[in-house]
Amino acid sequence: MAKLLVGAALGLGGATIGVPLALGAIGFTAAGITAGSVAAGMMSSAAAAGGGGVAAGSLVAVLQSVGAAGLSAAATASSTAGGTLLAAVLL
Repeated sequence: MAKLLVGAALGLGGATIGVPLALGAIGFTAAGITAGSVAAGMMSSAAAAGGGGVAAGSLVAVLQSVGAAGLSAAATASSTAGGTLLAAVLL
């Protein structure tokens, strides 16, 4: 039981802290895409491939959405469940 609680805590922490930190580090922030960042390069490539615009639902659009607003409740729950399962297998 302790393994499952540790896994759940790790999964929840990863979803609520780790994902936003990682996205912010590469340039997907609440204020928008940071100039000169990895995210800016991705956006530039996506725009060039898309004829000047970034398509809704594309990887860049989804990552920016998560960077700006965080993960949805469903994604957070899924990450928590994944952490629980991983801990049950590894610990």
